[in-house]
Amino acid sequence: MYQEDFDNAFSQEKSGDDIYSRPVRAGKRTYFFDVKATKNNDYYLTITESKRKVEKDGRFSYDKHKIFLYKEDFEKFAAGLQEVVQFIKEKCPVQERVYTEPSDNAAPQAERNDFTDVDFDKL
Repeated sequence: MYQEDFDNAFSQEKSGDDIYSRPVRAGKRTYFFDVKATKNNDYYLTITESKRKVEKDGRFSYDKHKIFLYKEDFEKFAAGLQEVVQFIKEKCPVQERVYTEPSDNAAPQAERNDFTDVDFDKL
């Protein structure tokens, strides 16, 4: 990215007033849906994907990718998104992963057979 692109992106990002924000955590990524207002009080949406990574020196940094979505494009964007999501769901169904805390009763059979019951009254 050229320096002037960086400067313009930074000034454009700071120009909008924050109106509403909704973070969505999804595994290693977090998505931010931010409603901002222009100087003329016209709303627009920014969608930011943020992914944490570890630098070589052990510090954390974040890769961020941002989309600016203006209200005149909402309908076409939503229709396109819905179409491709539906296509993916039909061609490659999503299998939800549900994490459950392991319990003592849920130990694998092999682990349970490593020990024998001892009746301390008989000792």
